[in-house]
Amino acid sequence: MDQFFILRLLDLFQPLFEKLGIEYKTMRRILQVKLTMDQRRKPTVFQQSGNKKDKPEKNEFFKSLWIYALFGLMLIPFLFFKDTYLFQVSILFSIFMFIVMTTLISDFSSVLLDLRDKSVLSTKPVNSKTVSMAKLLHVTIYMLYITLAITLIPLIVSLFVKGFLFFLLLLGTFVLADIFIIAFTALLYLFILRFFDGEKLKDIINYVQIALSIAMMVGYQVVIRSFEFVDLTYQFDFSWWQLLLPPLWFGGLFDLLLGGRTATGIILLAAFAVIGPVVSIVVYLKMIPDFERNLQKLSSQSGKKKSSSRWKLLRSVPFFVSKAELQFFRFASRMMKNERDFKLKVYPSLGFAIVIPFVFMFNSYSWMTFEEFTASRNYMTIYSVLLVIPASVMMLAHSGSYKGSWVFQVAPVASLGIINKAALKAFLFQLFLPLYLLVSIVFSILFGVRIIDDLFAALIAALVYTVLCFLLGKKELAFSQPFDAVQKSGDISVFLLFLIIPILVGLHFLALTLPYGVIGYAIALFIINLVLWRKL
Repeated sequence: MDQFFILRLLDLFQPLFEKLGIEYKTMRRILQVKLTMDQRRKPTVFQQSGNKKDKPEKNEFFKSLWIYALFGLMLIPFLFFKDTYLFQVSILFSIFMFIVMTTLISDFSSVLLDLRDKSVLSTKPVNSKTVSMAKLLHVTIYMLYITLAITLIPLIVSLFVKGFLFFLLLLGTFVLADIFIIAFTALLYLFILRFFDGEKLKDIINYVQIALSIAMMVGYQVVIRSFEFVDLTYQFDFSWWQLLLPPLWFGGLFDLLLGGRTATGIILLAAFAVIGPVVSIVVYLKMIPDFERNLQKLSSQSGKKKSSSRWKLLRSVPFFVSKAELQFFRFASRMMKNERDFKLKVYPSLGFAIVIPFVFMFNSYSWMTFEEFTASRNYMTIYSVLLVIPASVMMLAHSGSYKGSWVFQVAPVASLGIINKAALKAFLFQLFLPLYLLVSIVFSILFGVRIIDDLFAALIAALVYTVLCFLLGKKELAFSQPFDAVQKSGDISVFLLFLIIPILVGLHFLALTLPYGVIGYAIALFIINLVLWRKL
């Protein structure tokens, strides 16, 4: 079995683990097996896995780190700010923590909440604390790799631009931020596990992930607005609520140690930068047995009320769901509702889709009066809701129960395309449409009924975009692939599909310049939509 450098590094802390009551040798062996298995299968964590069975020992995870290195380039401009440690470091950590936190909740929550270890290890003389620590370290190792990918270039730049002390402090605070993010997320899940059970628990976890996604996006905006800009310089007035914003903690630490500011607010922020991560990880370690005990609730089942009124309504709308598609539509809807891995990967992006239109819109609002704002075309940010479509459509091909997809091959259907068409419609009806309607209602209140035709045109554009995302993708049969076989080119494909959205926005703006242009644009999209759906 492979020997890993990270495990040899971990050996240096063996006395500390044993002091915490961890069976170190057992934990090390579990980690060794997990890391080896990560090489033998294609990990789900970044949707980067290929399906190359002839090269089983290459960990596809490391091939995906380049995209995080690109994200890290966004941090570099803030390193060139002069003598504004609080501002530059707070914004830098807002971006860094946003990337790491969203990666954790979308890709690693399934690891933290994994029950499969229990079926193997519960029959062995291994205590729950050791199993949980192995699970936590498994996540931490990959998060550190991600952190290194994001921060390596900015750290090198900081060494030359800011000096060795800044470099050293930045390296240490990145590690502290990682510890806090992982421990905070685990404690949040523990809190949920204690008060809910059964199917309700699984739903609550998904809602919390959406809330975390929204909180990260909103928190980033709040951090920026904690500073007031006057004559191109910033002013910071400390308030107690700013202690709830972790990026400001690290900005305060830099301002105290390198900037020499000793105001009470700065000292408090700096103290939280150290105390927050330490306390959170200590509390989690103390609560590990409780976490493992409550984790078992995820395997419990509870009855669900059956409701057929929705399906009766759909039967009366044959244009939306044909009779041949109806059974597969029901099946796909239930799969999206009950498939935990699908929800862990797709639902957090729904939170972003809710917030992003308003973030774009209110950034413009800060430069104009309310009357100018309501008369503007800022409602066009509704198109940013479409960002959720490409990855969601791609994930429709995957399932934890993919081995059962053989039934599609023997189903009495004229074409397997009916299954994919039903799955796409289920996604639109169950996930996208409620989200779009929610944003549309708020936009209608802000901008008035004058934008109804624009919202309708954007909705038809979303339908066209959904079909294009499928037709330009791999066209795999719905729910027929395992989650650890998401195509290696996934991130690139999603990025290229994103480029279609600006084209749709540009066409809509062009339509706004013509008499009855929006109506004509909507009719043209409607015809294109009919043609494309028939190609499925």
